[in-house]
Amino acid sequence: MPSLDHTIVHSKDRFASARFLAELLDAPEPKAFGPFAALRMDNGVTLDYAEHVAGGREFVATHYAFLVTEEEFDKILARIQKRDLPYWADPRHSRPQQINHHDGGRGVYVDDPDGHAMEFLTRTYSEELLNSL
Repeated sequence: MPSLDHTIVHSKDRFASARFLAELLDAPEPKAFGPFAALRMDNGVTLDYAEHVAGGREFVATHYAFLVTEEEFDKILARIQKRDLPYWADPRHSRPQQINHHDGGRGVYVDDPDGHAMEFLTRTYSEELLNSL
């Protein structure tokens, strides 16, 4: 079965954006890899932050979801709150400064410096929940 190896995350400042996520996750410092600031996840997938060269077009902010343990979630949420970052229980930003409890787990969304939605969740969403959204 194929598995994801890496993906490119467009940014205005590759190291600032990669460090933002690394700090929330308490991950190692991103490393320079060619034109990228590479942030390696525990499962071996790398997020390669690349500075966007405008060329008249803006990049589209995207969504990245990270499955974390309950303990990791507590630490991430504490880091978000310590930094006074806005966060939401939902991707539409309609429930500010709240978390969700979907499928008996917990989830939270925070935007990175480039507007990408970073989601941290403790349980993979069930098919029933996905169909109800």
